[in-house]
Amino acid sequence: MGIINVTPDSFSGDGLDTDIEKIVEQALRFESEGADFLDIGAESTRPGHTPVTQEDELHRLLPAVSAVAAKVNIPISIDTYKSEVARECLDTGASVINDIWGGTADPKILSVAAQHKAPIILMHNDRSPNYEDVVSDVINKLENCKLQAIEKQCLETWLWH
Repeated sequence: MGIINVTPDSFSGDGLDTDIEKIVEQALRFESEGADFLDIGAESTRPGHTPVTQEDELHRLLPAVSAVAAKVNIPISIDTYKSEVARECLDTGASVINDIWGGTADPKILSVAAQHKAPIILMHNDRSPNYEDVVSDVINKLENCKLQAIEKQCLETWLWH
């Protein structure tokens, strides 16, 4: 996975903001280096981050997704937890959703994935973790995310558990 941060405040310091030329250049470099797919995100989720509005996220993402989709031959995932952002990016050239909240922050994202027949990556995140047993607790929360996705017909089979 080649990660492309179109943020001015990426946790890893590589945020490209809205510089389309640099975004496409990085996408092509990742593809040439053997990335199987690209993951484009426009909201930093580092500790202490400031949430981004849907409008700001779309303003950053749509030009980037459109430009990258026109130049690469590998799938593009969209790193978002907002259903409308996912919908518009899928319509613009992305083909996978990568949701750090596992479909729990905006449950409509599961319906968007199902309607577009788009794979969805369900990750674990917790605003205030209070784990008894971190491994078991994370597995149980991911299992619940999986069941919700199956209910919305996002997943026919679970590939990892």
